Amino acid sequence: MDEKALPGRLPERDRPWVMRTYAGHSSAAATNALFRRNLAKGQTGLSVAFDLPTQTGYDPDHELAAGEVGRVGVPVAHLGDMRALFDGIPLADMNTSMTINAPAMWLLALYGTVGAEQGAELSRCAGTTQNDIIKEYLSRGTHIFPPAASLRLTADVVAYTLREMPRWNPVNVCSYHLQEAGATPVQEVGFALSTAVAVLDAVRDSGQVPAERMGDVVQRISFFVNAGVRFVEEIAKMRAFGALWDEITRERYGVRDAKQRRFRYGVQVNSLGLTEAQPENNIQRIVLEMLGVTLSRDARARAVQLPAWNEALGLPRPWDQQWSLRMQQVLAYESDLLEYPDLFEGSHVMTALVEEIVTGARVELEKVLEMGGVVAAVETGYLKSALVASLAERRRRMESGADVVVGVNRFTETEPSPLTAAGAESVEQVDPAVEAAATASVRRWRDGRDDAAVDAALARLRADAATTTNLMPATLECVRAGVTTGEWAGVLRQVFGEYRAPTGLTGAAGSGGDPGLAAVRARVTATARELGSGRLRLLVGKPGLDGHSNGAEQIAVRARDAGFEVVYQGIRLTAGQIVAAAVEEDVDLVGLSVLSGSHLAAVPAVLDGLRAAGRPDLPVVVGGIIPAGDAQQLRAAGVARVFTPKDFALTGIIDELVTVVREANGLR
Repeated sequence: MDEKALPGRLPERDRPWVMRTYAGHSSAAATNALFRRNLAKGQTGLSVAFDLPTQTGYDPDHELAAGEVGRVGVPVAHLGDMRALFDGIPLADMNTSMTINAPAMWLLALYGTVGAEQGAELSRCAGTTQNDIIKEYLSRGTHIFPPAASLRLTADVVAYTLREMPRWNPVNVCSYHLQEAGATPVQEVGFALSTAVAVLDAVRDSGQVPAERMGDVVQRISFFVNAGVRFVEEIAKMRAFGALWDEITRERYGVRDAKQRRFRYGVQVNSLGLTEAQPENNIQRIVLEMLGVTLSRDARARAVQLPAWNEALGLPRPWDQQWSLRMQQVLAYESDLLEYPDLFEGSHVMTALVEEIVTGARVELEKVLEMGGVVAAVETGYLKSALVASLAERRRRMESGADVVVGVNRFTETEPSPLTAAGAESVEQVDPAVEAAATASVRRWRDGRDDAAVDAALARLRADAATTTNLMPATLECVRAGVTTGEWAGVLRQVFGEYRAPTGLTGAAGSGGDPGLAAVRARVTATARELGSGRLRLLVGKPGLDGHSNGAEQIAVRARDAGFEVVYQGIRLTAGQIVAAAVEEDVDLVGLSVLSGSHLAAVPAVLDGLRAAGRPDLPVVVGGIIPAGDAQQLRAAGVARVFTPKDFALTGIIDELVTVVREANGLR
């Protein structure tokens, strides 16, 4: 009997999704070599990770870029860097995803210019700019401009690509980081769709797109989602996303073509759910999360990128990325998954679960719209507070053991892992010389260009930004004149201003019934009394450009619940600003959070600043993804404690902070 004729089989296999790995580090040349190796191994698309200076609109020689250049992605400061990044890679034949938001217009202009130099027809170029600024205010923290100005840039990119790059996805509405920031499935769907509505409204209201072409806009809006380990719930979430998107685009925007209303999404499975403890368990987590977005044919992702098993330890090596790519290939090419229609059609369990998420997400969406839309919900702090509260509840469940994390809060006994036996060699190391090379390179680039052309291009950008003119033509002129990333963003900072988003701490839920908190609260009160102060004061600082603030916010919430007075000014601070706040606020302890890997540069800068300010006695603790060898260096430099992801019990961390204060002040 012909296997292919078995009942329920499709006459033809479904096509595999685009397979990517999220890659970029050190330099454009090094990343180009990595891209070529990955493509040779069967990867079918590129996903570019940019470093934090590029994401936040700074050149490598800016003060805030210190320690961050080339660390979490590739630095791209000008057209020459973009040429090197895609050297020998035909962009006309490539599907490229770029995780870039605030400066998305700039990076798209660089990409399109390189494509044109290669002889590619822009109308053939396919790919995606993430370009979802809303979630940056809520989670990743790489925003630059205020919400209204940012949405204006997004609408301009949408209108431009509709005319010039019709195969390009100009916006990738990103619920991925909402989940990492604590969103429940209902919040993730509701908040992400609120963002999509804001983008579509901005495009419609800009007057740049005729009403009859809104269907063309809708069909180029894609989504980038997170898939957690609760993979049955994730399947339902994706089906709910599709149902609500179809409803919104049909009823709110009048799109009649069902193909244009199709929910199109790519996915990266949950990186922050990976554990430092027993990291070999991350492999099965990644596989289960991949199933959540591939098992259901009617809601299957069209692009998938998987993290590596060791991302909780540091930067993955090429071999680690290859392992993740092979997981996708085994599922797509060895299993029979793609041979069948939707496996969940008619399932009473799945139908009920989907309806539950749809109903809850619709309520969240309507609540945001009643506030005046997602921009108002950001500016009032509603969205951020909701996410901080949800993440606090998730942490409470893990700390209490209600949610089991294997190897972390249960089944912690383990054999030594051969995967990590080599210590720091189990992750990629970034050469400290990378930053110096990038700094020298951008200065050579500035020296070799036509200053008059640069000045004229920036003047045009400044003038156009003060009007409602589409900014893409002026941006393209800047690219061709040799303007740098920092100069482009700097002009728009002058016109639009720079935005500091709400922290979400006000009114955030605390630790509930944590039985250990009362004892810690008593220690806080007693220590403050012995020091002769009203309350212990903790400064939580985020030095450098690292915008992932979830951990810092949870520490701040728990410390506040334990009786500390918490000083938290948000993300993206210089060492000088942190030191000034510590001295001015007369704090008892400074806690620094660094997740980008720049701790060996950022933390000593704060320690040096405190010594210069006459406060060498002020204790400093650090939390982040910090290898054991780096932790030893930090302690030798004067850091009192180093906390890493394995220190998951927040109340225990706060208790240890009290001990640090007592030790620093000579108390028993």
